Amino acid sequence: MNVKAEAKDSRFDLVKWLVVAALVVVAVVGNQYYAAEPILYRVLALIVFAVVAALVALQTSKGRAFFVLLKEARVEIRKVVWPTRQETTQTTLIVVAVVLVVALLLWGLDSLLGWLVSLIVG
Repeated sequence: MNVKAEAKDSRFDLVKWLVVAALVVVAVVGNQYYAAEPILYRVLALIVFAVVAALVALQTSKGRAFFVLLKEARVEIRKVVWPTRQETTQTTLIVVAVVLVVALLLWGLDSLLGWLVSLIVG
């Protein structure tokens, strides 16, 4: 739809992706380096680094396209007609029943073939 907008990449996208990668590396290495610190502080630091990396990534053309995709997916999910609890329960019971029937048929076939092979082999 927006061919011109999608084809036009920023000159600094590569730099932004390098910053994102550097933030991830710093977060992982820092988590290992500060392993003796309480887990709460390390998790909070990782969350901060993840949020900053995500914000930088959203500034790239691919990041903006991903954000648009998320918004469109949310709109499509709202259009879905979800089954009721009763429909879900009935469908689940039907699936379980069919699986049991097929399992019994396969068990019977396996037993029959095993018995035939034992007769032939002796």
